[in-house]
Amino acid sequence: MSANADGPEPESKGSETRERILAAAEELLRKHGIAKTSVVDVARALEMSHANVYRHFASKSELQDAVAHRWLTKIMTPLRAIVAEDGDAAERLERWVQTLAAQKRAKVLNDPELFEAYHAIAQDARAVVEAHVAELLQQIAGIIRDGVKQGAFKVKNPDTAATAVLNATSRFHHPYHVKESGGRDTTPEIKAVLKLVLAGLKSGTL
Repeated sequence: MSANADGPEPESKGSETRERILAAAEELLRKHGIAKTSVVDVARALEMSHANVYRHFASKSELQDAVAHRWLTKIMTPLRAIVAEDGDAAERLERWVQTLAAQKRAKVLNDPELFEAYHAIAQDARAVVEAHVAELLQQIAGIIRDGVKQGAFKVKNPDTAATAVLNATSRFHHPYHVKESGGRDTTPEIKAVLKLVLAGLKSGTL
């Protein structure tokens, strides 16, 4: 164990240490799953005391929540970029849904062990998941508002329409359904659903 593992940590090093802890926790979750990954295991992997880990995360649950938040942040990055664009709202909304679904599908296909761990964590990380869903709704509503300004969508309440869009497409990106599908490519099905969704937005029925 390093000599400074339990000593005071400079503030500038705090975020770096926190990131190292999260990265180590993620790797252990990938190898051993949520049931067999403890704070002590994470500390041992980093050659520091568990007390040092607790300086950054008050409990195992808080550490797991932070891991889930870290994963969800990576998923949100390309979605935020689509929302920030100025192009055709209908095309952006379709690409947004396809991107979200593709990322979840890729996690199942490329890193199934870690996806399994994230799925288990997400079931308990209620506040983290609620914040994630709230941002998804906010992003969809933002694209819909752009569509209204462009004259493409006839929607009176973008927030209500956003909820309808997320619910209509949830089977393609919700962790439970993605897991159950085994990562099957659902692109044709998504396009069919989005055709109906976009027709509703354009006609004002959503």
